[in-house]
Amino acid sequence: MNPRLTAQRVQRPCSRISSSKNKSFNLAMLTALSMAALLTSAPALAAIDDATVLRLIKQVEALTEKVDKLENADQKLREENIALRNQVKASSATSSKSAEKLAWTDRVKLSGDLRYRYENIDDETKDNDRNRSRIRARIEAQAQVSDTWKVGLGLASGEDDPTSTNQSLGQGGSSKGINLDLAYFDYSGFSNTHIIGGKFKTPFYTPAKHGLIWDGDYRPEGLAAQYDNGTFFANGAFLYLESDDKAGSQDAESIWGAQFGLKTAFSDTTHLIIGLSYYDFAVAGSKPFIDDDSFGNTLVLNGADMVYLNDYQELELFGELAFKVGDLPASVFFDWVENQDANDDDTGWAAGAQLGKAKNPGTWQLAYIYEDLEADAVFGLTTDSDFSGGGTNGKGHLIKAAYALDKNVALALSYYINEDGDLETDFDRLQMDLKLKY
Repeated sequence: MNPRLTAQRVQRPCSRISSSKNKSFNLAMLTALSMAALLTSAPALAAIDDATVLRLIKQVEALTEKVDKLENADQKLREENIALRNQVKASSATSSKSAEKLAWTDRVKLSGDLRYRYENIDDETKDNDRNRSRIRARIEAQAQVSDTWKVGLGLASGEDDPTSTNQSLGQGGSSKGINLDLAYFDYSGFSNTHIIGGKFKTPFYTPAKHGLIWDGDYRPEGLAAQYDNGTFFANGAFLYLESDDKAGSQDAESIWGAQFGLKTAFSDTTHLIIGLSYYDFAVAGSKPFIDDDSFGNTLVLNGADMVYLNDYQELELFGELAFKVGDLPASVFFDWVENQDANDDDTGWAAGAQLGKAKNPGTWQLAYIYEDLEADAVFGLTTDSDFSGGGTNGKGHLIKAAYALDKNVALALSYYINEDGDLETDFDRLQMDLKLKY
């Protein structure tokens, strides 16, 4: 073996000692060796007395004690560092779980409302007025599945009426029904666009939220698309009245509709919305879909069944102007519709105005609407369930007022002074509501 290579291999490990512990040890050893060399040197022994030797020995002992302390402190710091790292890891894991939980709760939002109502109905065809107390309770959960997908689920009081979730109080305090009111997905991956499917709120714009064609509680079922860039908007839907055509059941029937509109701002306080809609209810020859009730539409005898005489190809024109009167918000609207398939009783319209807005505590609003809706102007099942007793074939006045008691709490009054279109009998309805939203 090469002697040089052997020597190098022996020397290399010594040159790599770099820790503080080894440095301290080397320092102590160097001092001791130096003293030993000094003590074993003959001249040194002659020059150094016993007291000096004792002093040097004590210094070596003190230095060794310091080295031991440094070694112990270094070991303690290492142990504390390991413990601290483990603690940080555990804390990070807990924080991560908390963050995940917070993110989940942030993705889910709840909203809803409760309405307590007293109602009086004065129907000229009845011997006595009808008085009743009713509640409406609704809750909706929306979950943001991802940046572009959302799902909604809503429950509501009431029975299976497609245009009302009111529940009359009584029957000895018996339990009341809760039904599926909403169940939908909402995809927003395209610019200014929403694609919705399932059971959802009406996707079409309704001027002044008046139910000439669509009752506010009606929940269509199917697919819809909405586009709105702030100036131009378009809504379309393919909906089902009945999707199951199994033997012995009502034939499968569908609805489709399209709506286009413009929004124009004349100033910061003055805005105009105008639009055009077309809806196609291909129901001629079909039986009514709810308890043989046509909701005012014309039926004819077909064999042993009463069926719809007409399809409902509804052409709608509407406009709504918002402005201010002093410091008060105000608006006026007009809504006109005609059934292109019917030969008679095919037109309906509504117009109205509102002043004020019952939003913040102490604020109020007043509104007036006049409506004239002939029997086959619109499909009766989807129109306002309160005006003229519900459905089509009625006309008259609606006076509304509201006062905000607190934020999201209001008292409201609605008074319908209506007339049945065929019988020309009076139908008046008074509603007093306490409304709470959350």
